[in-house]
Amino acid sequence: MKLQRRKITASVPSFAMGDIAFLLLIFFVILARAQDDSHIKWQPARLDKVDVAPAARASVVIDTGSKTYLDGKEISPEELATKLSAVLGDTPAGNRHVFLKVDRDAQAKVFEPVIAAISEAGGDLIHILEPEKQPARK
Repeated sequence: MKLQRRKITASVPSFAMGDIAFLLLIFFVILARAQDDSHIKWQPARLDKVDVAPAARASVVIDTGSKTYLDGKEISPEELATKLSAVLGDTPAGNRHVFLKVDRDAQAKVFEPVIAAISEAGGDLIHILEPEKQPARK
């Protein structure tokens, strides 16, 4: 008498796939940046005491070459007020935070028109600085 072999099917356990997909989704959302300004080279000014800044609606950077960027895209200071107004939209007063990152060697003739444009757009200017490095104690 010949016995029939039972056929075993190999299957991928699918009950864990949803968990894995969810964790990967969270991982990539956390790592995602809303504004990519990593290509902009600037050296922040330093200050003894620096406060933590609230979340910003926009970021304006003046780099080492005195070029102005709005959210990582190069822009002229003359266009800044118009574009910034569009970015801020109907955001209520007090929540219209705009980060201003200025290279520490930038001259006033470069950053003053940018400050005026942010003010004209109705943004709440927050100047980004780095804390002064404390000398090592012996």
